[in-house]
Amino acid sequence: MKLLLLSMQAGALPGFLHTHVGRLSEARIGFVHDAIGRVPEHVSMPDWIYEERQRIVEQVGTVDDLFLAEMKADEVTAALDRIDALYVRGGNTFLLRDAMRISGADKLIVERVKAGLPYIGLSAGSVVAGPSLEPIVPMDDPDEAPNLPSYRGLGLIDSVIVPHADGQLPPYPPEIIEQIVATYGDRYQLQLLEDDQAFVVDERGERMISSAD
Repeated sequence: MKLLLLSMQAGALPGFLHTHVGRLSEARIGFVHDAIGRVPEHVSMPDWIYEERQRIVEQVGTVDDLFLAEMKADEVTAALDRIDALYVRGGNTFLLRDAMRISGADKLIVERVKAGLPYIGLSAGSVVAGPSLEPIVPMDDPDEAPNLPSYRGLGLIDSVIVPHADGQLPPYPPEIIEQIVATYGDRYQLQLLEDDQAFVVDERGERMISSAD
């Protein structure tokens, strides 16, 4: 598998794309928006939402915007057939996971990633790659996805990524990170990911690397 799991900063992104995608000017990246839901067209896009997508736009030939909750399984399949890598953005982890479940994208994504499709996640997009979302309850609101039947993740890795673990982002102070470790550390293999770090999975195995912008 080829995974790049980010917390916030994306300094490791260009190298990952060059290594695993190849000719970036001809590359097509699927960009999954569901962690923030669909932003109405008449609503101005917050800067952080625009900037996250813009990182990809500036590096590759084509970006396909994917709203999984609105897609059928055959549409997801067709989208995955077109792309050279999948990027899953940040936002609410539970909202994102529910969108994957509704469309059946979860099983399709796991199948394609295990077959070699590069997967890039940021924050929520990194968390869903793990075995469970439960340790992220103190960070994200599960009520944004009231119909989500379980906290099961995609299971691409054995660890639960805990993003923003340096406690520098205001919504996630050190106290929340400490609460997660104290509450869930005995039950789950937690991988604390600071905002300038990335967790990589490739032919060399799993490892932490720098991802400072």
